Amino acid sequence: MSSRRQSVLVVDDSAFMRTVISDLIASFPGFTVAGTARDGQNALEKIHALDPDLVTLDIEMPGLDGLSALGYIMSEVPRPVVMLSAVDARGDVDLTIRALELGAVEFVRKPRDARVDLGRVGERLHAALCAAAAVNLRAAPMLARPRRALPRGPSATEQAQVVVAMAASTGGPRALAEVLPALPATLGAAVIVVQHMPTGFTSGLARRLDDLCALPVSEVRDVTPLRTNQVYLARGGRHVRLVATAGVLTLVLDEAPTMHGVRPAADPLFESIAAAVGGHAVGVVLTGMGRDGAAGLAAIRAAGGRTIVQDQRTSTIYGMPREAKAACGTVDAEVALADVAGAVQAQVAQVGIRRALA
Repeated sequence: MSSRRQSVLVVDDSAFMRTVISDLIASFPGFTVAGTARDGQNALEKIHALDPDLVTLDIEMPGLDGLSALGYIMSEVPRPVVMLSAVDARGDVDLTIRALELGAVEFVRKPRDARVDLGRVGERLHAALCAAAAVNLRAAPMLARPRRALPRGPSATEQAQVVVAMAASTGGPRALAEVLPALPATLGAAVIVVQHMPTGFTSGLARRLDDLCALPVSEVRDVTPLRTNQVYLARGGRHVRLVATAGVLTLVLDEAPTMHGVRPAADPLFESIAAAVGGHAVGVVLTGMGRDGAAGLAAIRAAGGRTIVQDQRTSTIYGMPREAKAACGTVDAEVALADVAGAVQAQVAQVGIRRALA
């Protein structure tokens, strides 16, 4: 993040919430409140007048609501937007995923009771604004894509022998929507994904990705047998690990403390994969802030597995890929987002050849 203080426009239809959120932001080091707006139309006027670096945007507002305003912001005056809302869905529309489709960087639940929830929401909002301030907006593809065009393969019943592990944080949902739909139904591996999201957010992402992919996508439930040609998304608020018991691979959830400030974190999964399947693993670190996945990817490499990171040019935030590459010393592939799926298929094929020759 720049050493210059980042200015934030606060948009909410509630005068009380505008005050609460503004006071929170004013207390964060490195941030200042540029102004406030009462609805989507007022937000567009204030963005043109004040030119804030960042915007926090409520969803439920009269007139031009948050999602509509977000569409105009990203098309007319693009800048990082953090959504704040007390609602998660409108009918059958998952508002979190829709906001990410339209270009939001992060999504924070607004406090239902400011007196009780303020500290927890403040921590989450500060982290979201820090991530937003570091975003490379030009790198992020849109998640709004048509449903899958490729036919889905038969239901996976065979236990996986090769495991692909992916880690992502800020910008991850859109990156995953680029990578996972490009993987074929006959990949020949199980794919386990850790996307940094809190409790309650990952089920909607799993459903959306399942709509897009030839491989079936589901949220991990404790205890889950690992099947080939299946994508498993770590459940928000829980770590996931791979356990090998008498030759049977199973995903298990646990509530161990947060790691790198997040749960789920990628390192516990990656390290458990390195221990369980050794060289039959492919580790992938995509866009995100921080260093989660770095130690885990190094563990996969040390166990003989293959390693892939997303390149800087196409990363919304290059922090996680950079740290992972540094921890490994060298990686098997550092590629643009559009080439990650191809790199995964190539590395899975290399692992398959190695298994056949063993």
